Amino acid sequence: MLLELGINQFSYNDLYNPFKLCELTLEFDSFYKERSPESFALFEKYRYQKETGLKKTEISQILIDTSRAVESFIIKLFGIEKEAGLIQQKFHSEELIMRLKREFIKKGILKKKDKPEITSYERYEELSSNYKVELEKFAQFDWKDEELGFARLVTNYIDEIKINERAEDRSNLELLEEYYFLRRHLLPESLTTWITSQIPDKLDFENLVEIVRPEFEIQEVITSPHTRRRNGFALTDKRDSTRQITSEIEYCLICHEREKDSCSTGMNEKDGSIKKNPLGIDITGCPLDERISEMHSLKEHGYVIGALAMVVLDNPMCAGTGHRICNDCMKGCIFQKQDPVNIPQIETSVLTDVLNLPWGFEIYGLLTRWNPLNINRPYALPYNGKKVMVVGLGPAGYTLSHYLLNEGFAVVGIDGLKIEPFPVEMTGSENRPPVPIYNYKKEIEKELNERVLEGFGGVSEYGITVRWDKNFLTVLHLLLYRRNTFTILDGVRFGGTITIDDAWELGFDHIALATGAGKPTIIDMKNNLSRGIRKASDFLMALQLTGAAKYDSLANLQINLPAIVIGGGLTAIDTATEALAYYPVQVEKFVIEADELKKSLGENGFHSLFDREETILAQKYYEHGKQIIAERKRAEENGEIPNFLPLLKSWGGVKLVYRKRLQDAPAYRLNHEEVHEALEEGIEIVENMVPLEAKLDEFGAVKSVLFERTEENTTIELPAGSVFIAAGTSPNITYEKEYPATFELDRKGKYFRAFEVLRN
Repeated sequence: MLLELGINQFSYNDLYNPFKLCELTLEFDSFYKERSPESFALFEKYRYQKETGLKKTEISQILIDTSRAVESFIIKLFGIEKEAGLIQQKFHSEELIMRLKREFIKKGILKKKDKPEITSYERYEELSSNYKVELEKFAQFDWKDEELGFARLVTNYIDEIKINERAEDRSNLELLEEYYFLRRHLLPESLTTWITSQIPDKLDFENLVEIVRPEFEIQEVITSPHTRRRNGFALTDKRDSTRQITSEIEYCLICHEREKDSCSTGMNEKDGSIKKNPLGIDITGCPLDERISEMHSLKEHGYVIGALAMVVLDNPMCAGTGHRICNDCMKGCIFQKQDPVNIPQIETSVLTDVLNLPWGFEIYGLLTRWNPLNINRPYALPYNGKKVMVVGLGPAGYTLSHYLLNEGFAVVGIDGLKIEPFPVEMTGSENRPPVPIYNYKKEIEKELNERVLEGFGGVSEYGITVRWDKNFLTVLHLLLYRRNTFTILDGVRFGGTITIDDAWELGFDHIALATGAGKPTIIDMKNNLSRGIRKASDFLMALQLTGAAKYDSLANLQINLPAIVIGGGLTAIDTATEALAYYPVQVEKFVIEADELKKSLGENGFHSLFDREETILAQKYYEHGKQIIAERKRAEENGEIPNFLPLLKSWGGVKLVYRKRLQDAPAYRLNHEEVHEALEEGIEIVENMVPLEAKLDEFGAVKSVLFERTEENTTIELPAGSVFIAAGTSPNITYEKEYPATFELDRKGKYFRAFEVLRN
């Protein structure tokens, strides 16, 4: 679709031209000054004197006011007045529900302590009849959404009382209040879907995850009391609804107005040191100092583009953060004794609200290159003649590349992985610009089980499960790929394909290492390199990058149940869930391929392909695959999601085994939500076990693992067809090992030596 910008002297191509972006800034200034002279004057003062002489609260208000102006300007620029207006209307409706919560329910809870004076069903029937009369009286409200209709009804009476102070209105409101609290007391299940009826839970840091310890032979086995069905590798977490997001924002205290926004800045002790939570984790707040409270203030009133501009000010690569990625902000939330505000959900919803607008991808892209809120770098600079090689295109590499590009450097990003290119229509070329993207959902977004694995994003591509929407990696990949001074060279190993000397000879002015983690840790376990034992990171890479989980892939990735994952970090959690999800896919594909081979080779010809060990495995895979197919057929006939978990558990399932208590595990301490999600998918966790030896079968493959119970000094043997080691990694200093004396290392020789840059 053709994009004609709403400001005459600018074309779409100009949005990628640094000189025209400078002109766009001047155009915005004129727009803002005409729209709100007083607010613009304050912004101009802030832009001129930076933070000198201004309080933090004053800066916050200036940025909020300017964000609204940025939103209005972008709406005009892209001609999306109608669609932006619909979002405003949507948030206006949600605001009524938040008013219901603030002005009706919370006050009622405080007054009645959530227990009506009369609790009889007879009284409830009387009030229900009165409520039905109210529904008929206000039939113009949309009662398909009862919570919204109830909010309109109640706030209508509240507003009428403020204006007219009629006794009749007050009496009706009191009856509605009594009805609501009696319904909540007698029939709480009828309000479980109402956001306004949900209250935060108290935090018990020793029990952040709801678990069950059944009376098994292994007392340390931990499961979840709740399970959910998972079918393959589509996105498993669809994120919260607009109402849920709005409720989270309403729950936020908007602390920046009192300089208490610890979600952004962290918490300090009286002596100035960083405060720790009961798990010993530093409460540092957002590592990017993102202006979270200000974002909430904008989003709750429907300023989604303005809210994104506020996010991008400190976090331009926000597509790679947010929901399921980071949670330092939640740990820093002012609510330390009850559930924190789910800030990552809100941040991601801000981004997706904009992406789902017409030209939404283009709007997000523009804000990464041009953002008046960023007074130090309001627009990308033109090429300065300097070239930088960025080694590694994971989160560190692609983020650094963005900042370098905006400072005017040319960047070549190299990566050892195969990185899929985009069609030239999406990226443009020297002779033609890219085709602007009108509809993000149709032109970029794909179901994760159908999405092409691009290889871009490093650990974000291959090391994170499908609880996170990897379409965001495509967004970041395309944003960088479109930059004229950015190039990707894939399949290039630093130290092999290219060396430092090669880089200097090619004319690079600087090399930036963003290579991430190095080799995985080898644990002290006998036979730890035997067949059937592999490193967790190796398994995740093989699963994600080869497309093994897709039905049209012939990738050779084989696992066996029961499976054991050794470790306690997030990589261990991810490996356990993905192994459990992959096994049904593996055996189902085996049945499909086996049946095809039997048709062409015959039964005897098919079995003649295997030796004795392979025959045993083939029979097991075929039997298991048939049961998976039968369950899938049953579920389809009943309109259900297949329930593979009982079958998987009967075949041994997946156990995550950790050497300490669950509460001591890094995954629990850093991101217990992931532990909760994994347990609900059906993995089991075994505590206080140290691996001693992998026992092998007659074919030399692992058949079990011998563990020592750390608290009892006894041993136990757990059966295992596959074992995955997730015991951490060492820093990536491969280049120094291959080319000694190139870099300085620290005293222990484990890390590159750190240097501090001092001005003057």
